[in-house]
Amino acid sequence: MSIKNLFKIALNALLRNKFRAFLTMLGIIIGVASVITMLGIGEGSKVSIQQQIAGMGLNLVTVVPGSQQRGGVQFGASTMQSLKETDVDVILADCPAVQAATPEVRGNGQAVFGALNWPTSLYGENLSYLQIRERSVVSGRMFTDRELSGAGKVCLLGQTVVKNLFGEGADPVGQVIRFKKIPFLVIGVLDPKGLNTFGQDQDDLILAPFTTVQKRVQAITWVQSIYTSAIDSKSTELAAAQITETLRRHHKIKASDQDDFTIRNQTQLLSTFSSVSNILTVLLGAIAGISLLVGGIGIMNIMYVSVTERTREIGLRMAIGGKGRDILMQFLAESMLLSITGGIIGIMVGIAASKIIGSAMAWPIVVLPGSEILSFAVCTVIGVFFGWYPAKKASNLDPIDALRYE
Repeated sequence: MSIKNLFKIALNALLRNKFRAFLTMLGIIIGVASVITMLGIGEGSKVSIQQQIAGMGLNLVTVVPGSQQRGGVQFGASTMQSLKETDVDVILADCPAVQAATPEVRGNGQAVFGALNWPTSLYGENLSYLQIRERSVVSGRMFTDRELSGAGKVCLLGQTVVKNLFGEGADPVGQVIRFKKIPFLVIGVLDPKGLNTFGQDQDDLILAPFTTVQKRVQAITWVQSIYTSAIDSKSTELAAAQITETLRRHHKIKASDQDDFTIRNQTQLLSTFSSVSNILTVLLGAIAGISLLVGGIGIMNIMYVSVTERTREIGLRMAIGGKGRDILMQFLAESMLLSITGGIIGIMVGIAASKIIGSAMAWPIVVLPGSEILSFAVCTVIGVFFGWYPAKKASNLDPIDALRYE
């Protein structure tokens, strides 16, 4: 029997029970749609995280005070004073893989303008901040070397601070605000960045010379962290190694002692988030795959019923010369037709559901062609696997017993 005739007979058999065939395919449709949607959600989350981390700068390398033990007591980073302004100069001088570096001193408090106030964070940086953090000034200017060395009381505002102190779309350049009762002249406005990977508003900040924050606001002699930029994203590991070696030598740390600082880079962060995202994607796909398994069991169940209902038909076909192989292929074709048709419909439903969810929930969803191909291949395998046993049972029927079946 030709393949064309085989599937024609299978199609006619299924069309005789359209509603039952649809209910049988429904399990496959739901399973495939679920797999595509779940994998799309997982992949979309992964891409979104990668974009956000990339937006923070893939060549970013951060140095923070590390914890150390003294007399059995564990000291946290907030209690340590191991980083100095001179560390920045040493890093720039002795680390060829580093192209820029800035110390950071920060504090939280109320920003006040007139009768309005807003709780925010004040960040003290140097002139390399914009380059390292990939930011720009949309109005006004950056502070100068003279303002940096003289601890000038000037600042730049993030968009969130501007909105809450001056109103939407206002230009505050030239105005004076107060932070912890210290007046700051607003000389610029930073570009909008939105939320970062951790849900923190990157526009809710005030930027000032680190010397100003260090001396006038925090009254400290150390810096709380150092941000550096590698020459490119491929050199972050090399930059981290050079910084580690340089700071250990500068801090006179013995070979047997642990570092009094910690190096972090965006590549490590991206790798960690990608690993977590991959695990979640696999879990989501596995959960959705259970629906496919249930759909396959449904196909087996219906094929058993079909064999029972058509026992006399099977006996008649075999009595007029039909071979067991032909009967096997006929029922296997019906099973595959149910599975493949359900898979095709499921792919279309899954793509549509992904777009609807992405639009309605503003959730990033990326449907990869690989998930569609995988779903279709799984449907084909399910049709063969779950249809084989009922088809084999039909092909092994005795023609005489089949014709006597009531």
